[in-house]
Order: sequence, then structure tokens, then C-alpha cells
Amino acid sequence: MVDDIDPQETREWLDAMEALIQHGGRERAAFMLFTLAAKAYEKGLKLPTAITTPYRNTIHFTEEKRMSGDLFMERRIRSLVRWNALAMVMRANKREDGLGGHIATFSSAAMLYDIGFNYFFRGGEGEQQADLIYYQGHSAPGIYARSFLERRFDEDKLDNFRREVDGNGLSSYPHPWLMPDYWQFPTVSMGLGPIQAIYQAHVMKYQQKRGLVEQGDRKIWAFLGDGECDEPESLGSISLAGREKLDNLIFVVNCNLQRLDGPVRGNGKIVQELEGVFRGAGWNVIKVLWGRHWDALFEKDKTGLLQKLMDEVVDGELQNCKNMGGAYTREKFFGKYPELLKLVEDMSDQDIAELNRGGHDPYKVYAAYWEAVNNNGGKPTVILAQTVKGYGMGASGEATNDTHSVKKLDEESLHHFRDKFDIPLTDEELENIPYYRPPEDSPEMEYMRDRRAKLGGALPARRRGTDNFPVPKLSDFEPVLAGSGERAISTTMAFVRLLSILVKDQNIGNRIVPIVPDEARTFGMEGMFRQLGIYSSVGQKYSPVDANQMLYYKESEQGQILEEGINESGAMSAWIACATSYSAHNCPLVPFYIFYSMFGFQRIGDLAWAAADSGSRGFLIGATAGRTTLNGEGLQHQDGHSHILANSIPNSVTYDPCYAYELAVIIQQGLKEMLEEQKNRFYYITTMNENYAQPPMPAGVEEGIVRGMYCLQREDNAQAQLLGSGTILREVEAAAVILREQFKLKINVWSVTSFNELRREGLEVERWNRLHPTAKPQVAYVQTLLADTSGPVVAATDYVKLYADQIRQWVPNYYEVLGTDGFGRSDTRAQLRRHFEVDRHHVVLATLYALQQTGAVSADVVEKARIQFDIPADKPSPFYS
Repeated sequence: MVDDIDPQETREWLDAMEALIQHGGRERAAFMLFTLAAKAYEKGLKLPTAITTPYRNTIHFTEEKRMSGDLFMERRIRSLVRWNALAMVMRANKREDGLGGHIATFSSAAMLYDIGFNYFFRGGEGEQQADLIYYQGHSAPGIYARSFLERRFDEDKLDNFRREVDGNGLSSYPHPWLMPDYWQFPTVSMGLGPIQAIYQAHVMKYQQKRGLVEQGDRKIWAFLGDGECDEPESLGSISLAGREKLDNLIFVVNCNLQRLDGPVRGNGKIVQELEGVFRGAGWNVIKVLWGRHWDALFEKDKTGLLQKLMDEVVDGELQNCKNMGGAYTREKFFGKYPELLKLVEDMSDQDIAELNRGGHDPYKVYAAYWEAVNNNGGKPTVILAQTVKGYGMGASGEATNDTHSVKKLDEESLHHFRDKFDIPLTDEELENIPYYRPPEDSPEMEYMRDRRAKLGGALPARRRGTDNFPVPKLSDFEPVLAGSGERAISTTMAFVRLLSILVKDQNIGNRIVPIVPDEARTFGMEGMFRQLGIYSSVGQKYSPVDANQMLYYKESEQGQILEEGINESGAMSAWIACATSYSAHNCPLVPFYIFYSMFGFQRIGDLAWAAADSGSRGFLIGATAGRTTLNGEGLQHQDGHSHILANSIPNSVTYDPCYAYELAVIIQQGLKEMLEEQKNRFYYITTMNENYAQPPMPAGVEEGIVRGMYCLQREDNAQAQLLGSGTILREVEAAAVILREQFKLKINVWSVTSFNELRREGLEVERWNRLHPTAKPQVAYVQTLLADTSGPVVAATDYVKLYADQIRQWVPNYYEVLGTDGFGRSDTRAQLRRHFEVDRHHVVLATLYALQQTGAVSADVVEKARIQFDIPADKPSPFYS
């Protein structure tokens, strides 16, 4: 900071600025400052690179848009919402200690939601579509409490908060899967709400530009906490929103200055940090820091010291002031500068304690929301609202480090809460912590109904489905079903062919949304650049370097491909927005997200669960899958476990097809389930980059492909059953040839498209039998298939042994499993398969060993085979090597 060597001259410049603002207006003053800054740069002056503003409200109190509602009525309603939210959590934990729930988050954010519900959040009744709101997960009790007042829930419903098993409960957090008519988006896994909101706004612009959905002036509101902003997903994509000018997006950050264990930035200022980050990313930033009780003090202070103090004080000290009261604030805060003590000398300690923060002031919040909704600057908006965590909770938790974990209030704090918010309950009534809801014909209820009616109906609300869409017949995929002849192609390339057929379909072609992070050329999709175009919000302002080529890089405002850069979380969030478009926009889309399989569930597992919770419908394509197919990339790029991860998600349907016709059958089945039958499930399908000839589809295998297993090669009186999945099926087929020709054995070969689906079906059968002990037992599908076979069963896949081992309990005979346990590495495919012991020779050896175990061959036969195929007996296990 440079010393002021001429205060008089400084004063003259400041007076000139005051005069310019008064006579020329704020815009003229801002223009003059920008002009002066430009001249300073021209002359080589080094100006400070300020991307933050002073620590005060962005909107001057003289510029605030005024509210039109009944503020006293709104305070009354807001107080009842606060009380019922508190009562719901306390009653739950009183009846069953340990159920949990959160009080403090909503208590700090109640005003932020209340102003939205009363003035800004538009519902979906009538011709308009609803605004989309990402509620902060821990604030769920407050949202339930408002719905209770609106009589969407009764007392029994509230008493079943976090008691969902019997079917009449309220989920702990926003969970669409558990409350499919209520919650639109799952947000409690912190950081996922913000990134999903950004890509929802992005997809809405995409839909608008492509003519799929008329979005009008719909807004996306995302509520998040200041501590949540430390999650990489929270801020990781804000530059996209700024770059694409997503003016349909509004973030509201509840800056209560506390996270779960203590201050967010005790030694700094989280609001200033966030302002700099968002402003630098091209956002419109509105700070709502101080309530109207501070306005007079700012006007009264002619020294500038109050602003100086605001800029200097750290968040930890601001929390002390709120926690320790007016006397402490007078001494430690205002007392830093003697002149400021004089500023508050006519105020009592209680007056100082009641100096409110902006996020608790309806006037300030309304003005900020109005500015955000009417923002015509082509920018997304973030509102940084300063609040107090645990507001109104008294000594039990207001602005204390453990506020977040408070589930109940002591007697004194409960009385304080009742009195502060004027809840009409006696001391005796308080003992039972009753709910309170005025009669249906009361002024409060009429006011609430009127407000929501004018805004388009109740929120939260979710649409379950849409009209059915006819999907292509399997015969429409004939170019793929017929095989590739002598030409060798990968299943990834077969998928691209299928996608090309789909985008030309008259019924759903324009609803297909290919999504790639930054790998389209790797997957052979560059042919679609020109055909479909890559979506860009501004079109293509340049001539691409490959413009003279047939498959040039084409960007377009009407582009169909979403190419999201090297950003798996962003691409997945875009996929979720498309996969839930049937609900959020009444416009079913069919997104295909194509990615390196190792950069799928492993990289974005939490988002995959959010997708499941949201009822997503679409396809995830794990390309270049398998531990030995991506042979040159090494340890972190080779996938041996994605199917295990995917199988942990209940509504994720997973397949590992070997042949193109299997892939076609699976995709057609998925389209039927998602578009015609409207099932809330999504498909994870692995495809490989290994080229081989694709055979035509055998007759009658469709059911087996969908259910997970069918016989590919059958011999009468077969002595062993070989199971193969994905690309390793071809090693199994080669092993069968060796066993037949060299060892004179009869072999059946089975293609297993999904060990996961076989396991799920088997478990369902076991459950049914357990619950129906007197009925005729059902039989698992895999058990039925193998029932009339003889000999041991050997399975080999390109995944860890656990993948194929999942069906062991339904395999009627001796079962031997080969897999790729251990770390990946780089080499030729042949060497990798030999290393992981899943190549044809190891399949032969495993089959002979299994036959030895069943007494069909001697140990000498197995040993001779080991020597013949040069398999060392003392080779280290690939799991540890």
C-alpha cells in the first residue's frame, strides 16, 4: 500500500468522484474509471489487479428494488417454517436417538429460500415450465416444513423423517429415487449440486439452440454453502458458465462462514475469495453482507474507518462477534479504532448485537434476487449471502464450531427460539415439541397459496415420465447384425456404426446426444463432426485447420455432439442433465457418453450415484475397456474392475459384449426399456479397441444376450463348458479349438454378455425361494442353462476374477475362474494375456486341471500341457508382481 503523500489532493479526487456519481450517474462514473485505467495502462502505470470489491453490499441501499409483499405476514410464515423444521428433527431424535438430521444449515438459509418461494421460484403449472432448483442438501428439513404448512405433508409424514422403510417417510436429503414426485435433483453429496447445475444450464442452452425445448426465461437456482466450495466439483466448471454466458444460472452461496468442524476461512475472508474466483471466471457477483441496520452506520461514518475495519476483520473474528454478543463486538470490533467507538456510543449492547447480516434481511435478499433474475449482462450470477450458522438457536448452537452437528436444543435455547420467532406455544406445550400449523383458512395459509399460485404452483415437484417414443426395431440394425465379413473392426467402431444408424432414425434421431470428454478421434467418431456438428454456444468463428478435409472439425450452434473437453466430471454432469431431460424439461433425450472405461466409474463414481438417484435414462459406453485391450497405456489406464464398480449401483445395467451383434441387441433393448417402457435405469456397456472380424448374429440368441448368457458353440455330450466375456471370449473360442483338436475333447462355448445380470437374477430367484418355502422353487437362469450339461465349467474374462466368480453358487458343476487381478502394465496383447493368465493356453490348462479335479483326466495330462505351452510352474502371481 502506497502512503498518501497529499491527503488534500486525494480528498479532491474523491469529491470529484462523488460529484460525478451525483450528477452523471453510476454508469458514467464507472465509464470514467475504466477510461482512466486504460490511460494508466497506456502510460505504463502498474495498477493493482483487483478482482474483489470492498467488503460491503454490492447493491447500494438507494438502488435496491423494493418488495411488494406483506413483510409481517412473510415473517410469520417464515418463523413457522423454522419451527416445524426444528421440531421435525428434534422429534425424530427424541424417539430414536441417532437418526440425525440438521438444524443449523436451514436456520442460516431460511430467508434465502423464503424470498425465493414468495417471489422468484416459478412452478410448472400451466403453460410454463418450472424453474430448476438445486436445494442445499442439509437444508431439506426446512423444505419439508414449508410443504407441511402447504398441506402437502401431514404430521405423520414429518414424524417419519428419516424413517423410509415402511413407505411413508421423508428422505434424509434430496433423493428423487426415494421421493420421485418431489425432489428433482440429489445434492447432498457436496459439490455435485453446483457442477450439475452448471451443466444443466449448459444443456438447456443446447436444447434451445437445437429447437428441442423452448426454455424462455427459465432459471436454474443452485443453493450451496461456502464450505462446500472447497469441493473441486463446486468451482471446477464455473469458467464454462462464464465462457458460455449462462445467464439462466444463479448460484446462491450461503456464507455462514462455517463448515462442519469450524470456520471456513478463520484467518481470511471466504466471501472475498469466492468473489475473486467467480468474478475472474466471468460471473456477475452480488454480495449481500450487511442488513439494513448497518446502512445508517455506513452513512454516518465519514472517516472511512468502518469500511477499513470491514476489509481487515477475518471471518473467525466475525464469528466471535456473533457468538459473544454486543459487548464483545463493541470492545473487540468497533474498539479497534477509537473513532468507531464514537460511532456506536449511542447504541446499547443489544442494539449492536442486532446489527444483522445481509442473508437474514428480506430487503437485501430480495434486491439481490431481483438483480440476478433481471440480469441482462449475459453472465451467470452468484449471490454471496452472509448469514449466521444456527441463526436463532441461542446458546445451543448459534455461531459455535459444533453448530453443524446439533440435533436438538436444550430447554433454554428452545424457549429462546420460540420467543425470537413468536411461536404461539406455551411452556407446557414446548415439552412435547409439537408441530404448529395454522388453520387452512387462516391469513397465513391464504397468503402462501396466493403467492405460489401466482408463481405457478408448489415446489419442489418432479415429473415422473413423458409420452412413450417408438424405438428402432432390431432389424434396423441389420448392417451391424450381418457382421463385418473379412474386415476386422472393434466393438467400439461397431458402436459408432450403431450410433450413425440411430441419429438417422425418424423418431428419435434428433434426440440422440453423443457426449465425449475429448476423445472422439480415439473412438473413431470424427466422421460425426461434419455430419452432426459439435455444439458451440457461439457457432464457429474461425476456419479449422482441417477445413479442406471431408471430416473437418465443425462447431455449430445447432451441433448435436457435446464435446466437453478433458473433463470427465463435466461430461458426466452433461449426461445426467440429458438423461433426466424427460423429467426436468418434458423432453426425453438419449445421451450416449463415450469415455475411456478407466475414466468412468472410477473417476466419477459419486456422480454415477447421483445419476442413479436422479432416475437417469441413457447409455454409458466404457470404450477401450478391459485390462489387456488397451495394451500400450499401462497401469492407470487399464480397466479390470469397472463392471464390479458399476454393479454396485442398483439401476445400472451392465454388459461386456464381444461381438457387434451382441452390442446391437443390448442397445435396442435399452432403448425399449428407457423410451417405451420408461424404466429409470441406465446401461453401462464396455467396448474394446481390438480389431477382429465380426460374425453375423446366430439365430435365436437375442434373449440370452439380454439376460446375460447364451451358447455360442454346442457339441453333443460336451465334456467341459467354457464361458467367455468380451474380447477374451475369442481366447476361449481358440482354447476350445485346441482342446478339440489336440486333446480330443468335446467342448461347449458360452458367450456371457453380463455376469452382473446373471448374478442379480440369481439373487432374486434365491430371495423368492426363501420367501416362498412351500412353493415350487424357481431356478436361476444360469443354472437352467447349465442344467443339462456335464463336465466342469471354466470362465475367463478381461476383468478381475471376482467379476466371473459372482455366479459360482448357481453353477452346478466344478467351477474354475480366470481373471486379470493385479496392476496393469504395457506390452503386446498376447504378452499381457499370458501375464494375467487369461490367454488361450491358460484357458486350456485351466480346463484340463478342472477335468483332473473331476477325475476325467490324469495329472500327467495337465503337466504335459503346462510344459507344452511353456507355462512356468514357479511364475510369480500377477496379483503381486
